[in-house]
Amino acid sequence: MLNDELKSVLLENFLRYVKIWTTSDSDAADSGSQPSTPRQFDFAHLLETELRALGLQDVRVTKHCYVYGFLPASVGCESIEPFCLLAHLDTVEEVSGKDVNPQLSQDENGDTIIKTDGNTLLGADDKAGIAEIMTALSYFKQNPQVAHGPIEVCFSPDEETGHGMDNVPLGIIKSKYAYTVDGGNKGELETECFNAFKSEVIFTGVSTHTGTARGKLVNAVTMAGNFLTNLPRHESPETTDGYQGFYAPMTIDGSIEKAKIVLFLRDFDSDGMEKRKKLVETIAQSTALSFGGKAEVIHTQQYLNMKSGFSKRQDVIDNLVAAYKEAGVEPVFTPIRGGTDGSRLTEMGIPCPNIFTGGHNFHSRSECASLTEMQKATEVLINLCKKNPAV
Repeated sequence: MLNDELKSVLLENFLRYVKIWTTSDSDAADSGSQPSTPRQFDFAHLLETELRALGLQDVRVTKHCYVYGFLPASVGCESIEPFCLLAHLDTVEEVSGKDVNPQLSQDENGDTIIKTDGNTLLGADDKAGIAEIMTALSYFKQNPQVAHGPIEVCFSPDEETGHGMDNVPLGIIKSKYAYTVDGGNKGELETECFNAFKSEVIFTGVSTHTGTARGKLVNAVTMAGNFLTNLPRHESPETTDGYQGFYAPMTIDGSIEKAKIVLFLRDFDSDGMEKRKKLVETIAQSTALSFGGKAEVIHTQQYLNMKSGFSKRQDVIDNLVAAYKEAGVEPVFTPIRGGTDGSRLTEMGIPCPNIFTGGHNFHSRSECASLTEMQKATEVLINLCKKNPAV
């Protein structure tokens, strides 16, 4: 479906986007700042300009760095129900996203593989998704004779911090369903995800001079270490897959008097999540009791499994399956071992499954993207815009 010109547009878009530094900041996001880094505005304003050039209407960047645009329906298709396409601007903070230097190579099948020089991540998560949406919009600009319904586009900040939907402009977005373009392998179609909580475990000890500490000192650092040792070692991200949940220690810092651990808890089942939260509390309190210190546990919901959100809108999934098959892609229903903006949006009452992008090895220096798979994702988006349950 994509002609050579559009294939070039896709690659050029992607290479241009990954060079823009958009790393987000979890601490700033948790404290209520959005965007968590002002550099995300650099990318947002570039996309604002490009959306206008593609003929979208009502294009804007909100004060919280959401990019919005509206593509009106073709003549005769105005009554079709609109939907929204979403992808996120930011990249994860665990690996540098500054000065990305993309490299192109050919694999044994002749596919173009885009990766980095090994010093940074690539940013395919989720700039591949943005490039594919923008290229699909370019297709409709090049082919005005192709009928389509009304389409909304929204690019969000801070998805990687878990705050991507905190200030989503629902007063602007009219769609009652949506699609995130934020997946990985070709064919993946995701309609369920983890339930996710962040648990902060805070140990309070008693500080005194180490030379006269016997019977007096209570070491919060030692309590934190003991707590981590007692977490189920075979229920961690590196030892689980599929539908298995986990406990993931993310950060630890402190001193003798106070130490703080941040954990991510993940489980596909809500009852399973409650058991995980209770186990964290039990280990924390028993640790504090055995050392003579204090422990506090604060659980914060990040997102919930979006599976139940599709119970009344099976057509949203059926329409996407048809778009995959028209592109010659067999849908593979896999659970997201994580979450997307679509998870949060589904909680808000806007069902939002997730589409593959052709990116791989996310959040690492070995991150890469397949141009052939990116082209297929773009074709799926074009088919999706052409097809609608109301047609």
